[in-house]
Amino acid sequence: MKVRVRWLLICLGAVGGLFLVSGCSSIAGREGDDATKRRADVVLAGLAQVGTPYVYGGETPKEGFDCSGLTFYAHHVVGLNIPRTAKAQRKAAKPVSGDRPRPGDMVFFKTGPGVYHVGLMIDRERFVHASTSRHRVRIARLANPYWRARYLGAGTYLN
Repeated sequence: MKVRVRWLLICLGAVGGLFLVSGCSSIAGREGDDATKRRADVVLAGLAQVGTPYVYGGETPKEGFDCSGLTFYAHHVVGLNIPRTAKAQRKAAKPVSGDRPRPGDMVFFKTGPGVYHVGLMIDRERFVHASTSRHRVRIARLANPYWRARYLGAGTYLN
């Protein structure tokens, strides 16, 4: 039970931070409000899966997730249809300039010859991802030396 409460607090903090860094307006009806809400919803969909088992080819909470299955699912929850594999997701995503992707953007890595990995940014420093069969969906830091050395860039399907 303590673990679930901890993850709930992390999720709430990440979403609160998303609204602060994205410049959410308090005036309803602005174009930015919809984009900010969609980003928050994608982030929440990914964070809700923390602890779900890694399963190669998995793309639902019931069966488990692989990396691209998690990003596919999080986007599907908000009504966005994106490619299924990490390589195809990177190819079709709109590139994000700079080295500080925003919450809801996807981050791409090359983890081996012809092997690609993808995660979903939850704030300016951390991403949620499904990493290998030894782990579950979890949160990692983009600045971690392992991920930094394999970082290819970021892309988005969000405004």
